[in-house]
Amino acid sequence: MSQVTVTINGKTYRMACDDGEEAHLTGLADRLNTSIEQLRARFGEIGDQRLTVMAAITFADEFAEAAERLERIESEIAGLEEARAAVVERQAAAEAGTAEAIDAIAERLEALAARISGANGEDADGR
Repeated sequence: MSQVTVTINGKTYRMACDDGEEAHLTGLADRLNTSIEQLRARFGEIGDQRLTVMAAITFADEFAEAAERLERIESEIAGLEEARAAVVERQAAAEAGTAEAIDAIAERLEALAARISGANGEDADGR
């Protein structure tokens, strides 16, 4: 278990995190601190606790919007997967139909060749 020291809203906090997560935790703290500074610049000195709550609500809103976007994207992907499956099924049916048509043509050609060779007095090998 590692520890990092972060500064948020002018206050220093020592926080524990998993090994290797130090940079991530520091980045999150920096992002929160930046958000608080932006809110302070926009609304002035309205109290540290209120600024922190406003920053938390801002992040919660961003998270909710991201979750909604993710849900829409997942739904779109599911629709695309269904469409892909339908296309693959149509492709397979078309290929099967084409193969059947080729087989039918081949049978007709063989029958025609047999009739022609029979009419010419040739044996099955064309002699």
